[in-house]
Amino acid sequence: MALDHYVTLGRSGLRVSPLCLGTMTFGESRGWGAPVEECRTILDRFIDAGGNFIDTANGYQASQSEAIIGDHVGHDPAKRDRLVLATKFSNNLYLGDPNGGGSGRKAIIGQCEQSLRRLRTDYIDLYWLHNWDIHTPIDETMAALEDLTRSGKVRYIGVSDTPAWKIVEANMIARFRGWAPFIGLQIEYSLLERSVEAELVPMAREMGLGITPWGPLKSGALSGKYTRRNDGQVQIDRGAMVPLNEQTYAVIDVLESIAEAHGSTVARIALAWLRMQSGVTSTIIGARRVSQLEDNIRSTQIVLSPEELAQLDALTKHPLPFPQNMMTMFPALHNGGTTINGVAGGTSMIIAPGEKPY
Repeated sequence: MALDHYVTLGRSGLRVSPLCLGTMTFGESRGWGAPVEECRTILDRFIDAGGNFIDTANGYQASQSEAIIGDHVGHDPAKRDRLVLATKFSNNLYLGDPNGGGSGRKAIIGQCEQSLRRLRTDYIDLYWLHNWDIHTPIDETMAALEDLTRSGKVRYIGVSDTPAWKIVEANMIARFRGWAPFIGLQIEYSLLERSVEAELVPMAREMGLGITPWGPLKSGALSGKYTRRNDGQVQIDRGAMVPLNEQTYAVIDVLESIAEAHGSTVARIALAWLRMQSGVTSTIIGARRVSQLEDNIRSTQIVLSPEELAQLDALTKHPLPFPQNMMTMFPALHNGGTTINGVAGGTSMIIAPGEKPY
């Protein structure tokens, strides 16, 4: 697979590259991140390699991320139209303004207009609800997004960092009212963060949302930078939440072994594992340097064997909560001793031949 082997996002016709360029580090307005010239070089390299999916947000680097992207591609209509530009709303940039953020109609429309201006474009290809606003009814949010979609200012909508039950409510409202539904789901997902497999991942598959994981290297813990051998010797990046403990090092040990077998790197193996998970459409990668981007892009060339996937799965899979933890016993209750869709059922509830149910 390469970056120009495109995939459709969820239950839609939107074609995106298998890696999405995340731009949270674009700019240095918060005292960290990548300088403008490096950001431009990263954008060009990603696009030249076939990548077309770029993700930002109104709150990234106090909106400098959007401005850098807009300044670089907004002046070239042909380049802009070939890209899938995605940005997010919800985060409030204005101290003292209660309607400057959140997911109410006033906030959404205002944030959209501001993002369009910074991105130097007439439309947003994919507009994400960044995080759930508990104070706004979800039907108000969906109605405002429908108006933006019908106006042409937004082409598709997606949802990030929101409970599965609320996403289902939103999409069912959209379905029954003939509104645009969420087609994508952004969630933290990696070998070190698999709790989403209990509710969010199966929900996305059932509802037709393409999963675009963020944090695939868990704040750099799976980048290859940290190992058991250099424990305590490498400075952790500012603001990174790197869980360096025995469990993490056990995963890194296995990743190093698999990487050696492939002549590759720990980061590429971790990204390849995530790309091969069910429901994942396009993985969001972030880079402050072109060298990081180059390394991440090469992960698309790696295909892990069933044995390697099983090894990583056994090491990192979360125990499922109730009621998912009971699902393995359900075939015995449902199947009457038969096999359905390849799943064999036991006979714990079977009535003996000649015996009649009460």
